[in-house]
Amino acid sequence: MSAAPNLAPALLELGAATLGEAGGRAMRARVGPAWVGARLAAPAYPVQCTPGDNLAVHVGVTQAPSGSVLVVDVGDERELGYWGEVLTTAAETRGLAGLVIDGCVRDTAALAAHAFPVFSTGVALPGATKNHAGAVGASTVVGGVEVSVGDWIVGDSDGVTVVPGDTLDAVLAAGRARAEKETRFFAELRGGKTTVELLGLDPSPIEGPGR
Repeated sequence: MSAAPNLAPALLELGAATLGEAGGRAMRARVGPAWVGARLAAPAYPVQCTPGDNLAVHVGVTQAPSGSVLVVDVGDERELGYWGEVLTTAAETRGLAGLVIDGCVRDTAALAAHAFPVFSTGVALPGATKNHAGAVGASTVVGGVEVSVGDWIVGDSDGVTVVPGDTLDAVLAAGRARAEKETRFFAELRGGKTTVELLGLDPSPIEGPGR
């Protein structure tokens, strides 16, 4: 995994969508920002919960390295408030960078006030129990994507992408190449070209006037 100090800004500049089409692994669309403007690029610390229970999340906050993002699998019982302002305050104190959870959270106005980046499947009021088995620091599947320590997580208004640690440099290079190509496209589109021309599309299957 690259340790370049400008890695997080570089990933954020490219964004989840570009990285997801440049070799990163896009999470399912159900995982999105819990508050408008949430942005995140940080190394992953995976957490796996027993469905309906968030004890592993509480332990994960105490074990995750400073600067990392908790990436949480809650199984098939997503509609509970697994995270709120109390855990946010604890995570901030530990220096954590954010949360990605394939389940619901609550206290979203407080999360926004804290400016703590959270990506979830939605908002739910009922709380979770805190006494069942789980795991922290072990690979798990979140949002349909396997996540391991050493992977990087990029989240923004488009969703969340996982960049595997062993492909980080390649994904960054491919993402930069894609961004440069799109910049050229913007200029050519403003100059009168069409997306059909630029992408080499075959319009013949489309019916319409004059066809």
